Amino acid sequence: MNEYYTIKNECSAEITEKKSRFIATVRPVASEEDALNFITEIKKKNFDARHNCSAYIILEPVNTGNNIEKVFRDVEKCSDDGEPSKTAGSPMLEVIKGSGLKNVAVVVTRYFGGILLGTGGLVRAYSQAAAEGIEAAEKVRMRLLNKIKLITDYTSYGKFSYLAQESDAVIIDTQYTDIVTCICLCDDIALGKIKNKMAEITAGKCIIDLIDRDYYSTEI
Repeated sequence: MNEYYTIKNECSAEITEKKSRFIATVRPVASEEDALNFITEIKKKNFDARHNCSAYIILEPVNTGNNIEKVFRDVEKCSDDGEPSKTAGSPMLEVIKGSGLKNVAVVVTRYFGGILLGTGGLVRAYSQAAAEGIEAAEKVRMRLLNKIKLITDYTSYGKFSYLAQESDAVIIDTQYTDIVTCICLCDDIALGKIKNKMAEITAGKCIIDLIDRDYYSTEI
């Protein structure tokens, strides 16, 4: 998977169904630990609610012994928090999956209004609340990119800056001493192009090291 979408900031949405309030809180999370801490935080905040149901999908790196060439897997969890089985957490998880988002956690808080909704009504209410919460969020594109360190002289760095722009690579840090050292994000095609061109320009004197390969947002 070369890219996925997540959300930029926490957001919320609320619906009312037969006098019960369903408040969806959606937050970007970087790990399962982040998701669990978020769920605990919302439960403490809304301690007086009847239920705080939750669902999350985390894109988690698998330990392969290689810190650079990572392999990722989806971690999916949900909780009905006292509601009838599969009437809350599971429908919420399906909404997240349907949105295509990852590294996202959703908690839907229910304040009971005194009228029973039945299993079908609960599924619809929790699904709708989760969907509206996700809809309100600003989406962010995450791309699988190579993080490289490039070391070269000043003359060649000027040519590299143009090459990076032409190749849709992103320079995220530059340090100037007697040489120029920069950190850059680029996809596989751009990395091959940069390696070949800089080797040609510098007669093989440019140093390019791969320091990481992960998902990054290059949006400003």
